[in-house]
Amino acid sequence: MIHWNDQYGRLKKIRYSDGRILVEKGGLYYVYAKTCFRHYVQGTGSHPDQPDVSNAQLIQYVYHEKHTQSTIKPVLLMKSGSTMRWDDKHYNMYCVQQGRGIHLSQGDGVFVNVSNSWLLDPEPEGSYFGALKFGTANELC
Repeated sequence: MIHWNDQYGRLKKIRYSDGRILVEKGGLYYVYAKTCFRHYVQGTGSHPDQPDVSNAQLIQYVYHEKHTQSTIKPVLLMKSGSTMRWDDKHYNMYCVQQGRGIHLSQGDGVFVNVSNSWLLDPEPEGSYFGALKFGTANELC
């Protein structure tokens, strides 16, 4: 699970806790996430202490947790990514973005997980996650 820097977020009627966005008011939400992976080895020559990224699998997962259940079991909402053939001679970057609408109830949470998290771009413009409330089901009919 990614733990985000909450200083960059703007929260209204949702809150952030331990890597999760938690809904304070139920309704229809658009959940979105973007993660960028990057890798570059400075200098020339062989670097035996560097992990092999020549065939890196870079996948982003977005999960939903229903807090109305007695046992919280995350449900996969979205999955996207690719296997990248990177090398140690060039700057390598790959971004994944996805989003979808979902009904969230009060207390529900959503969070993002990725494969190979050590490759995540730490810049807030490159990797982010959020939710926008459209309204309640009654308001949209």
